[in-house]
Amino acid sequence: MCLAIAGQVLELTDGGGLFARGRVDFGGAVREVSLICTPEVAVGDWVLVHAGLAIARIDAEAADRARRELARLAAAL
Repeated sequence: MCLAIAGQVLELTDGGGLFARGRVDFGGAVREVSLICTPEVAVGDWVLVHAGLAIARIDAEAADRARRELARLAAAL
């Protein structure tokens, strides 16, 4: 099973193409991720990230739902 985490794009750090990267905030943890699969993202957008790769752009409501569900699952452990 794979898990993708919702995060908000803070900054686009490199040019496009194979080197498209950005800094993404995951609720306080900021990481640099590849944006090769989501070339349409802009600063402020929400993305789903798996293994350091943004795999989809999502809206803020979907990001909030995903983050709440992840928090609920973590609390159950």
